[in-house]
Amino acid sequence: MKINVVLFQPEIPQNTANIMRTCAGTSVTLHLIKPLGFKLDPKYLKRVAVNYLDNVDYFVYDSYHDFIEKNPGEYYFITRYGKKPPRQMAFQEAQKDIYLIFGRESTGLPKNILRQDLDRCVRLPMNDSIRSLNLANTVAIMVYEVLGQLDYLQLSKTEPETLKGEDWLLEE
Repeated sequence: MKINVVLFQPEIPQNTANIMRTCAGTSVTLHLIKPLGFKLDPKYLKRVAVNYLDNVDYFVYDSYHDFIEKNPGEYYFITRYGKKPPRQMAFQEAQKDIYLIFGRESTGLPKNILRQDLDRCVRLPMNDSIRSLNLANTVAIMVYEVLGQLDYLQLSKTEPETLKGEDWLLEE
């Protein structure tokens, strides 16, 4: 089973680049559905994604229909209109690849997409002071919720030896 993040018509390159960095660090595949609100050019994305851009598996689709034709799996729609918090979703019971689908920064996901599976519309609980959290923050929260339910799959739970190593704090 694989975890995937899907951005439906993302508008802000900095958000997408930040999400690319999250995907690179968690081995999550990113799917981008056109139209994009920016050019998918490394010079626009590299500023936030830094030098992690080469470590991201991502695909671009011409439409939502194009995406669903090519990606069978279990779809979860992250929307402020959802009625279930992430903890009520049993991601560990998924039998197919998991797709976390996020909408545009300005308008979210269209109703016709959300209405297809209301039981899989997920909302991050929050008060009424704001409409929603930043897209990149929401993606990170949801990716780590799924990963947590799956015991973080093959991710390192300590600082890898290829970096500073798990005993770095003990060193003088």
